Amino acid sequence: MTTLDLLLTAVSNTFRSKTRTILTVLAIFVGAFTLTLTSGLGTGINAYIDDTVSAVGSSDTMTVTKASDDAQGLGGANSGPTEYDPDTVAAGGFGAPGATVVALTPDDVTTLEGVDGVLAVQPTESLATDYVEGESGTKYVVSASALVPGQQLTLTAGAQPDDDATDLQVVVPTSYVGPLGFADDEAAVGRSVTLAVTDATRTQHTVAATVVGVAEESIASPAGAAVTPNAALGTALFDAQNVGLPADQVDRYAQATVRFAADASDRQVSDLKERLASAGYTGTTVADQLGTFTTVIDGIVLVLNAFAIIALLAASFGIVNTLLMSVQERTREIGLMKAMGMGSGKVFGLFSLEAAFIGFLGSAIGVGVAMIAGSVVSATLAGSLLSNLPGLTLIAFDPVSIALIIVVVMVIAFLAGTLPAARAAKADPVESLRYE
Repeated sequence: MTTLDLLLTAVSNTFRSKTRTILTVLAIFVGAFTLTLTSGLGTGINAYIDDTVSAVGSSDTMTVTKASDDAQGLGGANSGPTEYDPDTVAAGGFGAPGATVVALTPDDVTTLEGVDGVLAVQPTESLATDYVEGESGTKYVVSASALVPGQQLTLTAGAQPDDDATDLQVVVPTSYVGPLGFADDEAAVGRSVTLAVTDATRTQHTVAATVVGVAEESIASPAGAAVTPNAALGTALFDAQNVGLPADQVDRYAQATVRFAADASDRQVSDLKERLASAGYTGTTVADQLGTFTTVIDGIVLVLNAFAIIALLAASFGIVNTLLMSVQERTREIGLMKAMGMGSGKVFGLFSLEAAFIGFLGSAIGVGVAMIAGSVVSATLAGSLLSNLPGLTLIAFDPVSIALIIVVVMVIAFLAGTLPAARAAKADPVESLRYE
């Protein structure tokens, strides 16, 4: 009997007892279905996190601040008020609401450049825009935040702001396109908007800029209330809002972006943080900002996968039972095959293939149904509960992971079938032919 004959015979024998086989396949289906959905959940969320990482910054950069000794704004519930420090500025997105950090100065930038392991330092200019106005003529409150090195926006139209360009460019959030008077995201690209800032003398300045792109909101840019200027526009706004300030108060930054070697190990990054701390600074990488979130998601997916594996192990006992019954019912047939010259190895292979085929049926059906159900659920949630997280595909399916699930289930089924297969292979042909 050739390998092909052996395979065809195994497939045919699988359906001898249809009811028993169907029940076993359904048990495997449950495990494969669950495993596929949980794997898809992890794939979808982690893909969204990866997109968010590119919106936060590069993996070879860290945000550096200089924390005040008691930088808690109004203080904690029992700590009382915090003494005013003229050298502090609002921390913005860092720390708790109302928290402050000591402003970075050009001297701090020079100090950071001298820290071992720091390749470049770029201070972040804090912009305080009043409003943005488009073709509709209505003014809308908006903030402005320039990109840090390595940061990429998720765009729905247009291009990233070019920091090397001399013309004033801006990327607007997609939620502002309609209110600003543009027909759609594509129509907004190339049009002009006006941004306003107020200087130290309470005089308002307006700056016109060209829309080069439209950005999708994400957890890295919540609420979609921030426009992203290129370097030239950022400088123009920064200079306008600092009119009237004393010269020593102009170059003050809440934070700076420090670049280090792209191939730096975790230990080297940790050492760099320690050197920054010794110099009086705090360094935070993208991994630090999103690491806890990723760990929690991975932990949840791992627990759900464990339940799926338990279901598959339970199904494996069904395979053992199905094939043991099959061996008993086909005892005389086994004896006849061995009497006609079929070796124990091929008998073992025949029953092992039956087990693997049962595993394939259950896993293939489970994976297929899970992909359909997952896609429907993901699309439904994207338009309802998760509509505030555009770009998130809650349940996504990776072809490699899907193939791996099918293979793993078939391996489990194969291993479950080894006991019945071994019993069939050891059967004595003479005794088997006499079996009633």
